[in-house]
Amino acid sequence: MKNIYLLPGDGIGQEIMAEAVKVLDWMQSRGLVSLRMSEGLIGGTAYDRTGTPLPEATVSAAKSADAVLLGAVGGTQWEALDYSVRPERGLLGIRKALDLYCNLRPAQVFPQLANASTLKPEVVSGIDIMVVRELSSGIYFGEPRGVETLPDGRQKGLNSLVYYTDEIQRVARRAFEIARKRQKRLCSVDKANVLECTELWRKTVIAMAPDYPDVALSHMYVDNAAMQLIRNPRQFDVILTTNMFGDILSDEASMLTGSIGMLPSASLGDQSALYEPIHGSAPDIAGQGVANPLAMILSVAMMFRYTLDQPALAERIERAVHLVLDAGVRTADIWEPGMTKVGTAAMGDAVVAALTA
Repeated sequence: MKNIYLLPGDGIGQEIMAEAVKVLDWMQSRGLVSLRMSEGLIGGTAYDRTGTPLPEATVSAAKSADAVLLGAVGGTQWEALDYSVRPERGLLGIRKALDLYCNLRPAQVFPQLANASTLKPEVVSGIDIMVVRELSSGIYFGEPRGVETLPDGRQKGLNSLVYYTDEIQRVARRAFEIARKRQKRLCSVDKANVLECTELWRKTVIAMAPDYPDVALSHMYVDNAAMQLIRNPRQFDVILTTNMFGDILSDEASMLTGSIGMLPSASLGDQSALYEPIHGSAPDIAGQGVANPLAMILSVAMMFRYTLDQPALAERIERAVHLVLDAGVRTADIWEPGMTKVGTAAMGDAVVAALTA
């Protein structure tokens, strides 16, 4: 029996989580897996009910779970809150509390959606990139930080980019190991020509390379990497980078695929794991039943692969998604003329139906 902790969160997070649960319920009903699922609060919804975006009860339950599934956090109704209690602090806080230092963000172009990308199909066809983002350190967590008022009345904002060698080593080790199982190519992205902290990043990764002689290691400055992702994305296999650079580059890579609504992610630590779609809470469409749940469902597939150690079930879910796309079933974000446009629930039902195929 595996304990799965569900954090639907805000906005469309609650809608897409319901579709992920349909897949899990189907797996259980067929005797393919034994799960105990419970649900908690995070983000703006948690703030409204408890006064904090990350209740202690949520942290405690997440630490005892085998895996956490998260929908999304945030929304315009909470933008006026103090920075310390905004919904996003809940997401950053649970990553830190669980020490989820390694974020895996795949960017794979589904053949059925090659025309959905804003780039030419011949540029994006065949893309299969894994962005490995350091997740629990760097500029998002470094101290000192904050905004202060100076004696002359000016204000100063400060965020610190901080990395220790062991923090770099543990995420780099994951990236090397993942590259070993793929095309054996690892590109480490930094800004070593300007930022001393990322010069340390580069030197640390280089020092680890002899332990992985079968992996071809290269390096790229982040500005060039951003350009190359648009110019020639197929040159990349695994990209390793810092927290902030990974946040930006993985979103850029996601749009190569045609829709941010298609891409899952895994956030891994040594003891815990959290799975979530990379898109946000989409408050503009929340409650309308039109959100794309496929990234959430594919996050479930990543959970089966990386935490539950059941790659066959992961592949079964991924195959079901391919079958649905082959059938021309689309939510609004990936719809094109001639296809069947459906809502969130119908897309989830279609995936469950395809699981039996």
